[in-house]
Amino acid sequence: MAKDDMSELKQDFWKQLKDVRAGLLAADGERPVPMAPHADKEENAIWFITAKGSAADRAAKSSGEVSFHVADTKAHLYANIYGTAEISNDEEKLNEIWSVVAGAWFEDGRDDEAVQLIKMTPKEGEVWVSNGGASFLYEIAKAQMTDDTPDVGAHGRVVF
Repeated sequence: MAKDDMSELKQDFWKQLKDVRAGLLAADGERPVPMAPHADKEENAIWFITAKGSAADRAAKSSGEVSFHVADTKAHLYANIYGTAEISNDEEKLNEIWSVVAGAWFEDGRDDEAVQLIKMTPKEGEVWVSNGGASFLYEIAKAQMTDDTPDVGAHGRVVF
C-alpha cells in the first residue's frame, strides 16, 4: 500500500470510528470485553470509560498492551488495532465523553468512585473501510455476474 493510500486509510479509520458504538477491547491476554470507543484523532487516542478493577484498568495501570477490535456494518469499519493503555485522570476529557449510556453502568453515575478513564494510544493495526450502501450492493452484484472480486472498499495495515 502506497504511503498516500495508508494515510487516507488512517484518515478514514478515524472518521468512521466516530460512528462505532462498541467494539471488543482485550488487555494483557485477558478475555475481550465490549467497550464504547471515543475517537480523538488529534490526540491519537481512543478513550474508554471503564470500572476500576476491570481488565482494561489493570492493563492501563501497567501501561499494558491492548487491542481493540471493531466489526461495525453501520459505520462501515472493520479493524484490529494494537497499542498501549494508560490511566487518565483528565476530568475535562471524562466530562466531554460522558453519556447517559456510560452512567447506566455505574450506581452513582458520573460521581461513582469506580469510574475510570482509560486512554488507548494506537500503534498499528489492520483496517478495512467499506463503501457501504448502494456502492456495496452494486459491487456484489457485478462480481456475481463477472466472477471478479468485488471492490467494496479499502484495506491495509496502518501505523499511527
